[in-house]
Amino acid sequence: MSKKSTAPAGCPCGGPSLATCCGPYIAGTAIAPTAEALMRSRYTAYGQRNESYLLATWHASTRPTEPIMSDEEKVQWLGLEVKSALRLRQRKADDADLTKDTVEFVARFKINGRAQRLHEISNFVREPAEGGDLRWFYVDGSFPE
Repeated sequence: MSKKSTAPAGCPCGGPSLATCCGPYIAGTAIAPTAEALMRSRYTAYGQRNESYLLATWHASTRPTEPIMSDEEKVQWLGLEVKSALRLRQRKADDADLTKDTVEFVARFKINGRAQRLHEISNFVREPAEGGDLRWFYVDGSFPE
């Protein structure tokens, strides 16, 4: 006789649970404290098809004006691997810029059943948002491969 687990499922980004990981950022009850935390929550938001969160966390200078998701594309997000967060390596440097950060990751997904991988080095800035709170914003990314 098998018992079903009552433990909450892990967060899509790989964290312990959505409620203790990306959920509060996406719900707006907490602010992502690092660029990596924002990147992870954006990955989770893509899986949830939460376009409003993605646009709200995209820097105004590079934010798309057209929809970023299509109902025709059936995307299934499969996993996230964070390769590096630049500021972690720079933390000991006296001249580290605490308003910019870079996160390298690989996201695996399927589009219409076909496996894909996205290897990106994402750039983030931390600046005041509406209301004056300092927040991280996704600016852009490059693809090393």
